[in-house]
Parts: sequence; C-alpha cells; structure tokens
Amino acid sequence: MIKKTFKKEIKELFRDGRIKISGVIVLLLLIVSVWISNNQYKKSIEEVDAAKTEERAVWENQGEKNPHSAAHYGTYVFKPKYPLSLLDQGVNTYTGTSIFLEAHKRNEAQYSSVADQTGLARFGVLSPDFILLFIIPLLIILIGYNSVTKEREMETMALLKSQGVVFWKLIAGKWIAIFLPIFIITTFLFGISGLLLSSIEGYTAFSLSSLLLLLLVYLIYYSVFINIVLFISKQVKKSGVSLVISLGIWIVSCLITPKVASNFAESKYPYPTHQEFATHILEAKKEGLDGHNPWNEEAKKLEKEVLDKYGVDSLHKLPFNYDAYRMQKGEEYQAKIYKNNYQILKKQFQKQADTYNTLAIISPFLPARFLSMGIARTDYYAHWDFADASEDYRILSQKFLNDNFANNSKLGEWNYLAKSDTWKKLSKFKYQPIKLATVLQQQKTSVLVLLAWVIFTTGLLFFFKHKKY
Repeated sequence: MIKKTFKKEIKELFRDGRIKISGVIVLLLLIVSVWISNNQYKKSIEEVDAAKTEERAVWENQGEKNPHSAAHYGTYVFKPKYPLSLLDQGVNTYTGTSIFLEAHKRNEAQYSSVADQTGLARFGVLSPDFILLFIIPLLIILIGYNSVTKEREMETMALLKSQGVVFWKLIAGKWIAIFLPIFIITTFLFGISGLLLSSIEGYTAFSLSSLLLLLLVYLIYYSVFINIVLFISKQVKKSGVSLVISLGIWIVSCLITPKVASNFAESKYPYPTHQEFATHILEAKKEGLDGHNPWNEEAKKLEKEVLDKYGVDSLHKLPFNYDAYRMQKGEEYQAKIYKNNYQILKKQFQKQADTYNTLAIISPFLPARFLSMGIARTDYYAHWDFADASEDYRILSQKFLNDNFANNSKLGEWNYLAKSDTWKKLSKFKYQPIKLATVLQQQKTSVLVLLAWVIFTTGLLFFFKHKKY
C-alpha cells in the first residue's frame, strides 16, 4: 500500500505544472546561490592568504627597532574562512575579518562584509542558507498542503476506505513522495558543494563528516515541516484552508519567532554599551599595575618584590632591564582585565543563547539555524574562539617583545634597538577551527530540541486521531 501510494503521488507531482516549475526554480536558485557563494568563498580565501603574507612581510621587515615601539606598531591577524561557510555565512557578515594586535589593548574584529554593502542588503541576499532555511519549506508546503484534502475533495477517500486501505500506510506513502524530491534537491546541492570544496587546491580544512552532518540537520528540519503540512492536510476539510494554515505556520516559525526571540533575549540580557564597556576597563586599569608608570602604587610594590627576590638594593643591579620587566607585568595584569570583562560578555551571550533554545520549542527554525551555523563554524561560538585565539597570540607577542627588551638592555636604555632579524623569530599566528565534537557539545540543546520536534510531529501525524471522511 505504501509503495502504491508513493507511485501515485509521484506521478501526480510530475503532472502538476506548478510543482515542476517551482521545483526547477528552487533548484536553479540553489545552483546560482552556490555558484555565487563559491566565487565569493574562493575570492575571500585568496584575499586572506594575500593579506596574511603581506602583513607578515611588513612585520618581518621593520628593520632595527626598539621592541616596545614594535609592540605599539602592532600587526593584524586574519580570520580564516571555514569551508562550510560556503553554505552558511552565519554571523560572519557582521563580525569582521581581522583583528589589530597591539600593546596594552585588546581590539575588536573589524572590516565586516556588511559595512561594504548597500542599503539593498537589508532585503537579504541570495545565499544557500537562505534557500535551505526559508524557500525549501515553502516548496514542501506547495507540494503537500493538499495531499490528504484532495482525496476528500475528489471523493476518493471513501473508495480507498472501502478497499481496506490502512490510513497510516496511506500517509506514509504520501510522506515519502514529498520527502523524495526534497531529498534529491538538497543532496544534489550538498554534493555540488562537497565537490567544489574538495577541489580547492592546497586547502585541507574541508571535512566530509561536517558536510554530511549538516545535510542530516536539514533533512530532519524538512521532515518536521513535512509532518506539520501533512498533519494539517489530514485535519482540515479544504485545501485552501490547509494552505493558509501551513503558510501561517511558516511565517510564524521562520519570520516572526526568530525576530521575537532575538528582541526578547537582547532586552532580557543586554550587552553593555561600547562606552560602558570601555569605561569599566579603563577604571580597572587605573586600580592596578601600570607598566608605564614607575610611581604607580602597584608598580612600587612590584619593584620592592623584585629587589627582595634578587637580593639587590638598586634596579640598576638587576640582570635585566627592569623597565621592560615592569611593562610585561603590566601587560599580564591588563590581559586579566580584558579576560574578565570579556568573560562577562560571554556569560550574557550564553544567557541569550539559552533564551533562544528555550523559545525553540515554538519553532523548528531556531534549532536548525543554530546547528547550521555551528557546524559551518560561522556562529558566535566560532567568532569568540577566534577572538580568544587572537588575544592569546597578542599576549604571546607582547611577552616575546618585552623579554627581548629586558634581556638585551639595561635600565634606562630606551634607545636599544633589536636586530632586524628579531621579528622573524616571533611565531606566526595559526588558528585551528573548533572541532566538530566541541560544536555538538555547544549545540547539544539545539540537537535535542530538533530531535524532539521531529519525534513530536511524527507522533502527531501518525497517532493523533485524524479527521473522519
């Protein structure tokens, strides 16, 4: 019975001009979006590679210079493009692509893609994630809204019942018939993406397991919508009513709920303003060790501790340049200030994320969206990870420079110049994206909620009492 129903539904789908035209349009949109995204992706990694090479050359060719001057001269680190960002850009458009590293200060990422876009960008862009998250559920509605209602409107349901048709098998056949074209379109897209990503010469970060897991997330997401659309179709009397209700659920799930969730989370757990954040850090710096101020109270305490430790009565008798040593201690103190204050931001972010996950019980879009960005390494977790790695490198760089200054000069020798090959000895910045296991741990609530959605809607479809015909 399932097989016969499936064959019947597939034949009707191919006969329906609306379905064929809509399917072709969606497929073409997906192909075009992947082509555009692939070109942007290749251009982006080429630009990042070129910028990294150029910035490293600038750093290494400073010539003879005081290490502290080099610390203030600074350098840039660049955020690498993770391969699956080809399918889901996530928050990358807004978070910036590079961070300037300098002494005494932790900077934010800058040069975001959205800053270069025109006002038309607010209407959205043609990207694979937009098609996958918004358009394909609409295609599911178009295919399935009248799957059951048409049987009643055409008066074929009574005939089917008289022939001993088992209702759940009828529904199963229709479900498979809706799922198959969606599966083919989605798998085709992911197959093309996998081939494109694996063909990029010299780029080895592509992960087949991440690609397949992302495909599975979207297939589960579509299964939820198929369940919902078929459930509505079997519960109402008219196809028009089924279409309106299904579209209403799509609007609430995909358009209204994400916006409401975002506004609610931001109002309940707001971030401090940029000015408030900067002021709090500045006040904290004033209370502690200032590496540039030898008369600072904490600096005086440090001076006494160092003299006692080395058993001398003058800073000139120390086996290193105390000025550079004090600056390094000041850097370490300020690094703790930044770490503590950014930890507060992370806690607010986590509270907002928990709020989103709570509200995900009213929309399957939210867990699918978070899982998609997480697996593509384009969510805020990935951005925070890159920012933290950049800060760790900044701290390492400052220690390298201050240690060179301290170990190769004496107190008061501010005219000391490091050799021109010194800068090459600083290790290059290397960033490894978050591992997939860590992503799943971060997104475990979204995983559970999405699974709960598919289990709940499947139960609703097959076990809830259906409309009598």
